[in-house]
Amino acid sequence: MNILILGSGGREHAFAWKIAQSPLCDSLFVAPGNAGTASVATNLSISFNDFDAIANAVLENNIELVIVGPEEPLVNGVVDYFESREDLAKVKLIGPNKAGAQLEGSKDFSKKFMQKYAIPTASSQTFTAETLAIGLEYLESHPLPIVLKADGLAAGKGVIIAEKHAEAEIAFKEMLLDGKFGSAGNKVVVEQFLKGIELSVFVLTDGEHYKILPEAKDYKRIGENDTGLNTGGMGAVSPVAFADANFLRKVDEKVVKPTLNGLKSEGIKYVGFIFIGLMNIKGEPFVIEYNVRMGDPETEVVIPRIQSDFAMLMASTAKGTLNDFDMQISPQVAVTTVVVSGGYPGDYEKGKVITGSDKVEDVYLYHAGTTFNGNTEVVTNGGRVMALTGLANSLENAVHKSQRAAQAVQFEGKYFRHDIGVDLIRYND
Repeated sequence: MNILILGSGGREHAFAWKIAQSPLCDSLFVAPGNAGTASVATNLSISFNDFDAIANAVLENNIELVIVGPEEPLVNGVVDYFESREDLAKVKLIGPNKAGAQLEGSKDFSKKFMQKYAIPTASSQTFTAETLAIGLEYLESHPLPIVLKADGLAAGKGVIIAEKHAEAEIAFKEMLLDGKFGSAGNKVVVEQFLKGIELSVFVLTDGEHYKILPEAKDYKRIGENDTGLNTGGMGAVSPVAFADANFLRKVDEKVVKPTLNGLKSEGIKYVGFIFIGLMNIKGEPFVIEYNVRMGDPETEVVIPRIQSDFAMLMASTAKGTLNDFDMQISPQVAVTTVVVSGGYPGDYEKGKVITGSDKVEDVYLYHAGTTFNGNTEVVTNGGRVMALTGLANSLENAVHKSQRAAQAVQFEGKYFRHDIGVDLIRYND
């Protein structure tokens, strides 16, 4: 079949790299893609939010399966758009419709959903500008620290953890009155702070059946030892030492099954990925958030551990035959280190020539923010530039491979964290 992937990051390069290996895939396209996807697929210069242009490309290239990488087109209704057009009726999409995408698109919706279906999560209340005074009273008596979340999509920046009541009140007003996160902050969820250790569990569902993919832990902060500003992710590890079989069984019973049953009860036919951000609190899972797509850079450690044909896995999901698919997972450990542009997650320059990637050996190199500068040179085109994944029989060796590769890649202003996975080595000891 002919397949189209929407997106331009490391997640989409990992998808494309894996799908290109499948005999099921005749032609592979990525829109808009990056310099890495260009090596395994045909890049289409189309925004993933330009639904008309995507539809035209699908028809022109006889595409039968569309895999939606990022959350934005899902929240904006790309699946609903395809379903509304008769000429696209035969095209299958991996990703939920607009109703299902609310799990990520609205924090208020997801919190109410979890409460309704008894899914363990932090206690919370939601406020708007109209209920500002009530919200400020609520904040005054709330135990510290206080978590404030913009209701809508805010590019991963809509969460504030306030250590003081005054700090929480300022952030609360900035979001509701000053439009700090635009329309995403028209509602603010005030949430209990959960103390534990974080991980992510990924579920793939065809609407009836599901598979749990390898779990992962990512590293959000820009600085070593989890200090500094939040980013889109500086690295990831899979599997996760503190998520043993007993804990993952609890995740399945207390979170995954109630979530999928809840979606059915709401009349939502959900096809695609559910990323469940979890906190492990003394061996018990609590949901921090849902995402309606795979994580990035978690995908870059999950995909290398899936030994089965990924295109066939996607086709089985689209056809509703996921239950019949035999998914094989490697027992090896994957560690990815993300190299980023100088200044990220703040202001950074683009167009820096990348060298050394041809010298990288024994790792999977996934492009994220890269493009071509008019000739054959690959240059930086984003904050997160590349993810370098080491796969090995031990965590120590996987860390070593990934870090060595991150050192080899060169561009002006390059930065990466040197401690990805190190905390889990200590945990294992």
